Amino acid sequence: MSAQKPPLLSIIIPAHNEEHRLPTSLEKIDNFLQRQPYEAEVIVVENGSKDRTVEITNEFAAEHPYVRLIEVDTRGKGLAVKAGMLAANGDYRFICDADLSMPIDEIVNFLPPILNGYDVMIGTREGEGARRIDEPEHRHIMGRILNMIIKLTAVRGFEDTQCGFKMFTRAAAEDLFAVQRMTGIGFDIELLYIAQKRGYKIHEVPITWYFDPDSRMRLLQDSLHILREIWDIRRNWQKGLYARKEEKTPNREFET
Repeated sequence: MSAQKPPLLSIIIPAHNEEHRLPTSLEKIDNFLQRQPYEAEVIVVENGSKDRTVEITNEFAAEHPYVRLIEVDTRGKGLAVKAGMLAANGDYRFICDADLSMPIDEIVNFLPPILNGYDVMIGTREGEGARRIDEPEHRHIMGRILNMIIKLTAVRGFEDTQCGFKMFTRAAAEDLFAVQRMTGIGFDIELLYIAQKRGYKIHEVPITWYFDPDSRMRLLQDSLHILREIWDIRRNWQKGLYARKEEKTPNREFET
């Protein structure tokens, strides 16, 4: 993979204390990319880690030049993803959780020629073609309740806004992440909210998803935090804080 040719694909991995999961995930990603006909890059965004995440990434990058490290000291998944997305060079930019709970081979379903004509492609663990493996029932139920609230208050029409695997075209990524403000896990909802307002074409991609017992998601606490962030997102839109540079007038209507 040449470092001089702009890549078709950028894979952005936010990583906080991922010394145990990252080595295996990077090996799987490398195995996948070596079988692809296009140029790609991998950006690991280290996010305030206290372990060997930085050392592990640098060791892997030394032998795989398409991998690079960005360090973001302040904690927040939204901050890490934004830094990676805006530093990326790919025509398509993919958010990828470090645990690879979605098999990396399924990334082909987010790309042409399988998928054409969309600006934002979001992985979904719900609906026809999707599979959830080994997830405790109580977590699934809580997730469905949260998604229903999200649909009623922020982003309509999608069954799984919180899945950690999403693809953006270059134009959509540079536009949306330029105005992203949420630093925590509510950044997914924020991006989709703005994307819908701006008329981007969004498509859900059914995936196979394996539950990880070491999941960093704190079910109740993080769900309550998301609800608070939805209120902030709606207020930000009303105040015109998501406006493009050429847009000066705040959005007076407080709408979903």
